[in-house]
Amino acid sequence: MSYDGKVLRRAAEKYDEDKQRREELFRARARECYLKEPRLEEIDSELSHTMAKIIASGFRRGTDPRTAIEALKEENLALQAERSEILVSLGYPADALEPKPNCPKCGDTGWKDSEMCSCLKSYYVREQNAELSQMLDLGTQSFESFNFDYYSREIVPERHSSPFQRMEKNYDACRDYAYEFSSRSGNLLLSGDPGLGKTFLSASIARVVSDAGHSVVYDTASHIFSRFEAQKFDRGDEDDSADQDVSRYMRCDLLIIDDLGTEMTTAFVQSVLYQIINNRLITGKKTIISTNLSPSTLGTRYGAAILSRIEGEYRILPFFGDDIRKLKRT
Repeated sequence: MSYDGKVLRRAAEKYDEDKQRREELFRARARECYLKEPRLEEIDSELSHTMAKIIASGFRRGTDPRTAIEALKEENLALQAERSEILVSLGYPADALEPKPNCPKCGDTGWKDSEMCSCLKSYYVREQNAELSQMLDLGTQSFESFNFDYYSREIVPERHSSPFQRMEKNYDACRDYAYEFSSRSGNLLLSGDPGLGKTFLSASIARVVSDAGHSVVYDTASHIFSRFEAQKFDRGDEDDSADQDVSRYMRCDLLIIDDLGTEMTTAFVQSVLYQIINNRLITGKKTIISTNLSPSTLGTRYGAAILSRIEGEYRILPFFGDDIRKLKRT
């Protein structure tokens, strides 16, 4: 599982801010306790020097340090017991002055055995969802809120099924894809006219996959191509944001490209699209493409090499029927 560096930096910043806030609250509580009973500050000072005493006893020549160490342990336990009694008498919990990590699994480092801990991952998911929400309505677009009522049950002869039947299959395929997403998942092409639910299902997938802790990047095709163009031709710009964006497109666990075909098609665009599709296939990264174009039209516009990879490596989900946006306005 890879992580979006841009999102991870923001998550780590929020994580550290909350950690510092908790530490300041602990220090404020300690100051409050010390004011009520100065002996507590004396005890904490003595306890903080225990380790130095143990180390010093270990280096003392000519004596067996074990006796001194045992004595220091007894002294330490006695001080802790005295502190607990004082705190309870003041109405505090007995362990009120014992610093405890918010996450016992990682000790508030955010990492455990070189893996991201669940505590930091929760921050990562929140930041990533905030990023996705800039382009998607994650608040309302979900599998649970999907409405089939706008899809006709009338059979379309050339399709041998109704829009409702087709959408049921597309919905099931997208839902299974989202909840079973892993490094073994495939790729999807959502193809059909505007207003048929392609973006809605893409957003639903993004939400589920993101909540599972995977890195997800959602962007329009035109903006993706513009960021590749900025990286290639704006080399005099000191801002490295284009490099960062291109890296995110290539390295994220799931890239969702929306509205492919609405951009101006050039040789550069064809080259970039091939680079994205081919490199992500080679590295095992997963991609979802949403387009108003049919697969055959994609081949005509972007070339046989791209069509070959889409037909061979993508599951194609066709969408047809009446524009839902128009139906909702009537």
